[in-house]
Amino acid sequence: MSTGGDDAARARADDRLSVRIARRDAAATDIVALELVPAEGGELPAFDAGAHVDVEVAPGLLRQYSLCNPPGERHRYRLGVLLDPNSRGGSAAVHRDFAVGQVVRIGSPRNNFPLIDDHRPVVLAAGGIGITPLLAMAHRLQALGKTFALHYCARSQDRAAFLDEIAASGFADALQLHLDDGTPAQRLSLDAVFADRDAHVYCCGPEGFIAHITGGASARDWPAGQMHVEHFKAEVVQDGDAFTVEARRSGVTVRVPPGVSAAQALMAAGVPVALSCEQGICGTCLVPVLEGTPDHRDEYQTDEEKAANTHMTPCCSRARTSRIVLDL
Repeated sequence: MSTGGDDAARARADDRLSVRIARRDAAATDIVALELVPAEGGELPAFDAGAHVDVEVAPGLLRQYSLCNPPGERHRYRLGVLLDPNSRGGSAAVHRDFAVGQVVRIGSPRNNFPLIDDHRPVVLAAGGIGITPLLAMAHRLQALGKTFALHYCARSQDRAAFLDEIAASGFADALQLHLDDGTPAQRLSLDAVFADRDAHVYCCGPEGFIAHITGGASARDWPAGQMHVEHFKAEVVQDGDAFTVEARRSGVTVRVPPGVSAAQALMAAGVPVALSCEQGICGTCLVPVLEGTPDHRDEYQTDEEKAANTHMTPCCSRARTSRIVLDL
């Protein structure tokens, strides 16, 4: 688990890398593929399958994107970015402003979605742009000589990215493509995903897709240690009662009304809060809780970490108690 707060934010800022956009391609409808190389030459930090990087898409605006090229490559990072119609500035800025030759700042790779290297078979289930971390996993599994299945669901073939790359890879036979506008026979079957009870299942995609897959796991009493999920977008709902949050180190106490996040209320009062995704996914804002009980709404912490109530993501989480004290 990350340790939030100003020290972690400063460490991430100091760890920024300068990279140059060497290539930009239309990977699918509304999906752009970017190839990033070291701006000053040399090698990039190594990464494992499932890793992502923070990308500074505009001053003060960070977004997380999964690395989808083969792990082990040090000369480039490759990203796939979907243009979100509800973009809060991230994907829209990438599609509009990022051009070949431009130098951008990124963070070193981090991995909240690791590929477990054991004897078990593997099933990869991707929905839409959720293919990106699973593509890196497929490259890694192929390099290890492991047999696996890759279920890739998309609205239509023109919205399925990296199909040419998969077709030219050594794991082309692993692909099972499922299209919403295709015939019923090719639709995704949960029985196929969960056919081998010994398998690890890795899932990434829109929240509805993830709910469908994890619902299938739950209905089959799938072992929790063999179901792995990467969320790239979470619904942030700031409902519930008002509460008071104290930033102990800053000496500031504010009231957080319904419809406003704790982070927003604190920043309005002059307390700096390190933010990135603002959806409880990345862990950038994770901060120690000194008093009170959080109402956890993030996807970053494990169930065990949430039960401990030692840390909170103020970008999306609220308080179960009328007052909560944070180490800010």
